[in-house]
Amino acid sequence: MKYTYLLIDFFTIIIPFIFSFHPKLKFHRTWKSFFPAVILTGLVFIAWDIYFTYLGVWGFNPTYTIGIKIGNLPIEEILFFLCIPYSCVFTYHCLNLLLDLNINQKLENILSILFMILGLSVGFIFLDKIYTAVTAFGFFALIAIAKYILRVNWLSKFYFVYLILLIPFLIVNGLLTGTGLAAPVVWYNNTEIIGIRILTIPIEDVFYGMDLILLNLIIYLGMENKLKA
Repeated sequence: MKYTYLLIDFFTIIIPFIFSFHPKLKFHRTWKSFFPAVILTGLVFIAWDIYFTYLGVWGFNPTYTIGIKIGNLPIEEILFFLCIPYSCVFTYHCLNLLLDLNINQKLENILSILFMILGLSVGFIFLDKIYTAVTAFGFFALIAIAKYILRVNWLSKFYFVYLILLIPFLIVNGLLTGTGLAAPVVWYNNTEIIGIRILTIPIEDVFYGMDLILLNLIIYLGMENKLKA
């Protein structure tokens, strides 16, 4: 049982890692962009994680971890910020190669504006709930930066891929938050979230996941474009 979180990390990354070397995918050839992206993003999210753990916004059930910690975080939580982005960026890479992911530009513009309004509105409405507010404002800021400052041309692809990623997301985050387990691996302070859950998953986690993957993609694809230039 103490290996539960470690096994979740392992099974999240193992198949994407193996298929990274597939001759039609060749994701391993983009590692020189991926690893700087995951390290830089990880530094931001781990700092956030350490602070929120210190505040008691969330915490970790020692029953499901091996007991090795870095600061106040179990090693499995640190690995989470490698394993989840790896599998998600790999999925983006594969679907972008194999499918036409572009959607109508007007629709992308509408979605981006709606997402920004949603993030800003939720952030202000639930300003007293720190996880909700920080996640929502981060969601607004990252889309605004990608859309209007960096002017990236792949946001429509990200929206489509993240919609697909919600399926494995519900499985992994469901396990972490206690679906199918006697107790959650990661618990949340109910006073710092709005209380809406998908099974056992706080709704905030959906947007936290978007924040995590979007920041990884901003750095990863930015570096890929520079290397190809």
